[in-house]
Amino acid sequence: MTTNQNPHQSTSAGPAGEPFLSLHTAVVLLAATIIGFVLGGLTVLTGAPVAAAVITGITSAGVSIPVLRSLIWQKPSR
Repeated sequence: MTTNQNPHQSTSAGPAGEPFLSLHTAVVLLAATIIGFVLGGLTVLTGAPVAAAVITGITSAGVSIPVLRSLIWQKPSR
């Protein structure tokens, strides 16, 4: 009896079994995205144009990435 399993099935891990993004990178990007949405939403609530809110959100997310990267502790690799 044979099985129809593909030996080249794709997984979420890369070729060496490593994930596409490290946990540290994923947390930093997620936090930056949340900061961008919050500040963009708050800007809309002040009565500013939507375009200004989008610019505020994108800018705040981009500026927060280096800060979050240095603030969120990364476990040293061995």
